[in-house]
Amino acid sequence: MQTPHANPVSSERAAGGSLEASDDFADAGGSPRYCPTGLLASFALLMAGHGRCVNTAMMLGDREYAMWQLACARAMDDAELGALAARLFGYFDDPQHSAMPVLGTA
Repeated sequence: MQTPHANPVSSERAAGGSLEASDDFADAGGSPRYCPTGLLASFALLMAGHGRCVNTAMMLGDREYAMWQLACARAMDDAELGALAARLFGYFDDPQHSAMPVLGTA
């Protein structure tokens, strides 16, 4: 006997579908990219050591600002800062996502 409040999981499985969210999202091309906030915080601290204030929220929301700060970091004579800027560059240098902000992860 079918109840009016049948279990949606059972009916979905019986229909051959899946309730996995990842199954419905085949193309990740339009998804935001996530930047490790630890790397970003380290970058801001190293830049502060050189007298440059970096707004990490602007880095995540404004690609042009982020690219400028990374370029400034690469131009400094600091191997650790240059290496960190190179790692962060990959999160911000993606023309496909130029209009999409980068999101931070904790």
